[in-house]
Amino acid sequence: MYGDTEHSHKREALKITLRALATLGVIALLAVAGWLVVQQLAPPLSGNDERPTTDDGQQTMGGIEGIVLGAYLRVRQGGLQQPAGDDDTPLDFTVEPGESIASIASRLQQVGLIRDAGLFRNYVRYMGLDAGIQAGHFTLRKTMTIPEIARALGHAAADELVFRIIEGWRLEQVAEAISTTLKPAGAQIDPQEFLTLARTGAFDYDFLQDRPAGATLEGFLFPDTYRLDRGTTARALIEKMLANFGARVTPELRQAIAQQGLNLYQGVIIASIVEREAVIPEERPLIASVYLNRLKIGMKLDADPTVQYALGYQKDTGEWWKRPLLLADLEVDSPYNTYRNPGLPPGPIANPGLDAIRAVAHPAETDFLYFQADCDGSGRHRFARTIEEHFANNCP
Repeated sequence: MYGDTEHSHKREALKITLRALATLGVIALLAVAGWLVVQQLAPPLSGNDERPTTDDGQQTMGGIEGIVLGAYLRVRQGGLQQPAGDDDTPLDFTVEPGESIASIASRLQQVGLIRDAGLFRNYVRYMGLDAGIQAGHFTLRKTMTIPEIARALGHAAADELVFRIIEGWRLEQVAEAISTTLKPAGAQIDPQEFLTLARTGAFDYDFLQDRPAGATLEGFLFPDTYRLDRGTTARALIEKMLANFGARVTPELRQAIAQQGLNLYQGVIIASIVEREAVIPEERPLIASVYLNRLKIGMKLDADPTVQYALGYQKDTGEWWKRPLLLADLEVDSPYNTYRNPGLPPGPIANPGLDAIRAVAHPAETDFLYFQADCDGSGRHRFARTIEEHFANNCP
């Protein structure tokens, strides 16, 4: 019995060994076959054998990764050359500043311009086209192939630039964005000329009539995404922003601001403070109500953003809005310091978005006079009617 068991164990071990050898043989055959397929499908190498090229001389990704990806794209050649549809209607497509290739590919698929976002990503990466795709506005069609769309995104960017102004930016931040995003992309706009015109230039718009003499355009450079020709001048950019303000801040909205006892310039001042204070969008009308309630009873605004505006650029942090404010900061000698000066500051402290302007035109109906940040770090605020309630809202 013992001998039979021993022979049985040996036979079983031999079977296991033979199966392992057979598996290794299959793996080896597959590896060799795969290598042969890659050699057949990969594009030919250029003369220096470092980076492969296509038939028309376009350099592509090199190395083992490039060979494998090239083989994959050869296998998917049908997908590359098949348009997403037969509708030749032009479609507008915008690439936002800083947008990733993954995001671009995903949106192209969502709007039906391509069928396979992954195939598009791999194609532009292999062809080295990802670095050439810049922010811009493009006209594409569903009848275009993936290579045609990839090339169009690279070529059209040379004719048009996308420039976005964020709600709550002050004039200097807009100028900085011109310097860091538009100038490197080839725009002709000079940031310093932009600042000079925004501070002292003459512009003829009816909504600017309430501005005091010598006031800048702070508050009226409407935050939005702008499509610009590379030859756009500083004055032309400002004209675009002002025209946008005039179109978006409608006569009805201006009338609603007037019903709050404010002229448009005063309304924009409060809106700029609301824009800098609000973190949670739905709180804008509440915050606006606090400042309007304070104005009605002659109470100082005590608004932190006005102090931040007065303090200006912070060299140690490279920021325009100091955080956190110290008690000593509240004593800064500036007409914009609403902790020291009653009423409104001399002008807007930033360029508010439409929702902040609407909040001033249609504030919440409250008797709140105070608010402070909630203790949970959410950005929400605690509102109070009396100083006692306000102190009770202090974080422990």
